[in-house]
Amino acid sequence: MMKKSSTNNARILHDYIKYLRDAKRQDDSTIDGAMKSINRFEECTDYSDFSKFKAKHAIGFKRSLLAKKSIVTGEKLSKATVHTATRHLKMFFQYLVTQKGYRAKINYSDIEYFNLSEKDTRIANAKRKRNVAKIEQIMQTLEAMPCSNEIEMRDRALMAFVILTGARDGAVASVKIKHVDIVEQSFYQDARDVNTKFSKTFTTYFFPVGELPSKVLSEWIEHLIRELGYSQNDPLFPKTKLAHNKNQQFEAVGLLKEHWSNASPIRKVFKQAFEAVGLPYFNPHSFRNTLVRLGENLCRTPEEFKAWSQNLGHESVLTSFYSYGDVPDYKQAELLRKLAMPAEKSSSDMEEQFKQFMKFQQMMAKN
Repeated sequence: MMKKSSTNNARILHDYIKYLRDAKRQDDSTIDGAMKSINRFEECTDYSDFSKFKAKHAIGFKRSLLAKKSIVTGEKLSKATVHTATRHLKMFFQYLVTQKGYRAKINYSDIEYFNLSEKDTRIANAKRKRNVAKIEQIMQTLEAMPCSNEIEMRDRALMAFVILTGARDGAVASVKIKHVDIVEQSFYQDARDVNTKFSKTFTTYFFPVGELPSKVLSEWIEHLIRELGYSQNDPLFPKTKLAHNKNQQFEAVGLLKEHWSNASPIRKVFKQAFEAVGLPYFNPHSFRNTLVRLGENLCRTPEEFKAWSQNLGHESVLTSFYSYGDVPDYKQAELLRKLAMPAEKSSSDMEEQFKQFMKFQQMMAKN
C-alpha cells in the first residue's frame, strides 16, 4: 500500500507538471529534467511529504549531491549538475508555497538554503569551451558517409539537412516531406506538425554552406517519392524497420513510414559518422553554433546578421550572440594579435566602421 505522503507528493507533482507545461510553456525535455531533480530530492528525504520541508532537508540534499558520483563517469557530479538540480528544487518549492495545503506549512526563507555557495555557483556558471565543428569538417564527414542502401542514404541526407537548416533535433525527427521546398531552398517549420521550440512557426531558408548538402537532400527526397512511393505527408527521415535475422537477433532491413519517436537515433547517426572519419562527436545542436560562427564571418551589415539570426528562429539578434556567439579561443587570439600590429586602415575606413558599429548597437537595443 502506498504511503500517504507519497500519494500527496504524486498529486502535487501532477499539478506542477501541468503548471510547467501550460503556464510556464516549458518543453517536455525541460520538464523531464525538473522531475529528475525532484525525484533525487525525494530519494534523499525517503519520500517525505513535501509539506514537511525544512531548511535541513535542503542542506542535506546539497551535501548529498556534492558527494555523489556519476554512474557514467565515476567522478563526482559536476557543480553545474548540482546547481541545476538545486535550482529545480528551489523553483518547485517556490511554487509549493503558493498552493493550498503548503503555504502555511513551508517557511519561504527555508527555500533559500538550496542556494550553493558563491564559489560553487561561480564554478557551476563558468563557461566551458564548446565543441563546435568547422564547415570543412562537416563537409569531409558528409562526403565520406556511405550511401549504398536506403538507410545510409537517409543518414547522409539527415546530416545534410541539419547543416542546411540548423534545425533542432526535435524538429528534424518530426519533419515531413511537404515541409521542404527544394526549389525555394526552404524548410517551413510548421508547429502544427513539426516539434519546434515553444511551438513557434517560421520559415528557414537553406544556409549558404556549399552545393553538396543541397544535392544530397534533393536526391534523397526524389528517391523517397519516385522509388519508394512516399507522399508529401510522410516523414522526411523515416524510422528504421527492424526484423529478426536467422540468429533471431534484430537487424535493420529497411524503412517504415513512421517518424522517430525522439531524437536519440539522430544523435547516434552523427556519432557514428564523425567516428568513421576520425573526428570527435559533434552533436546535431552544435551545428547551430557552427552556423552562427559562419554568419559572423559572412555577414557584412547588421541587417544581414539579423536575417541570419532570424533564419535560426531567433526573434532577437541578441539571442544569437548570447546563446551561440561567444568569441571562440582561436578568434580571441587572432583579434588580440591584430590589435598588437600597426593599424593598416585609413582614418576614413575606421570612421565608417565606427558608424556601422553604432548602427548595429542601435539595432540590438531595439530588439
